Amino acid sequence: MKRKLRLKIKVTENDIKRQVKDYLSLKGYFHFYIMQGLGAYKGIPDIVAIKNNRVLFLEIKRPGGKQSGYQKQFQTDIEGQGGGYHIVKSLEDLIKITG
Repeated sequence: MKRKLRLKIKVTENDIKRQVKDYLSLKGYFHFYIMQGLGAYKGIPDIVAIKNNRVLFLEIKRPGGKQSGYQKQFQTDIEGQGGGYHIVKSLEDLIKITG
């Protein structure tokens, strides 16, 4: 009996972050990565991107990744003020968001 070989390619969060940053640069967004750590606002997203008076708060997740409670609260707070908070799990997600 023949067995099919399956090659599983794991996409990491860092892979997606790299793609997101490259795409934002290509599209002319001013953007910066936020390092979580001492004194950072709990739940703050990974990347903030700005273009044409539009500010995007981008939380990067690997496929299957989930938000923490703090991240969910941050999303609620941003959206409550009319801000654009987005979870990005692939480059395709980002393309949909930025148009």
